[in-house]
Amino acid sequence: MAVDGTYNIEVQTQMGNQPGKLTLKTDGDSLSGSFNTQMAGEQAFSGGTVSGDEATWSISVSGPMGQMKLDFKVKVTGDDISGQVQLGSFGTGNIKGKRA
Repeated sequence: MAVDGTYNIEVQTQMGNQPGKLTLKTDGDSLSGSFNTQMAGEQAFSGGTVSGDEATWSISVSGPMGQMKLDFKVKVTGDDISGQVQLGSFGTGNIKGKRA
């Protein structure tokens, strides 16, 4: 699928930009992978969905404010990935990157 791969990403948050790595793997319209940033650590996920070049998934991370659910919605165009992540109750951040 068009979204499969590993991406070097940057997540723009209210606490500054967070560089990291994202790996996406499709199986039909199901999505799994891993999300890794210094702030969130490495988080494996499954249960995401993919439709063409768009993907959505959720993870839960532990931080200074306790557990927070991150909801991702991205689009892959060639080797570029971009989209948004809902940062629990802390608003939305942009995510962008390139295939590694």
